[in-house]
Formats: sequence, C-alpha cells, structure tokens
Amino acid sequence: MLTGSQSKLAGYLTENKIDPIRVITASQQIETLKPEDRAIRLAKRQTRGKDDDAAKAAKAKKARSGRPVTLPGLIKALKGDSLSGPYKLRVLSAVARIAEQKKLSAPDLATLF
Repeated sequence: MLTGSQSKLAGYLTENKIDPIRVITASQQIETLKPEDRAIRLAKRQTRGKDDDAAKAAKAKKARSGRPVTLPGLIKALKGDSLSGPYKLRVLSAVARIAEQKKLSAPDLATLF
C-alpha cells in the first residue's frame, strides 16, 4: 500500500529500515495537544490586541499544532508529490524522533525532500 516510485523520503526510510507507519505514530505522539499547549493558546487569545510585556511573552511561546502526519499525506510524501512547508516539517520531526531512538544522525529537510 505504501509502495511507489522512490522519493528521497522513501529512500531514507528503506535505507534506515524505518516502517512508514512508525512515522505516523511518532507524529501523533509529538503533535498531540497537551494542557500546556491549551494554556498557551488561551494566553494568546486573552492578550490579543494588547502591547504590554505579558502579551509579548504570550506571543513568544509556541504551542503544538495538534495536526499529526496522516496516512494519505504520508503516501503523498513517499510518492514525491508536493506538500506544504508545515507538513514537511511535521514529517521531518517525526522521522528525526525515530532516528534519535535508533541512534542515527537526525536528517535535515534537504535530505528528506
């Protein structure tokens, strides 16, 4: 189901013996919203339109997106189809997490896409 023409991502995954389904699982673990993410979003909403120090501090924090890599998106990435920039970064962070667990060097964006 996940086979197709070789893209850079597909080559990297086969070379390092990484299962594509594991990328989806790692992405879900990374991108799942946590209570601190919801607190960051609340603080941003409450300080919207203000220019004091609390507003600047709230804007500086970055919450998780809550949008993991999905099977259709991963299939597009493995085929080499075009993806948005944020989606590529989500795939990259998931693959980097798996590479870290396998004690491999973390890939960069140019290596995968």
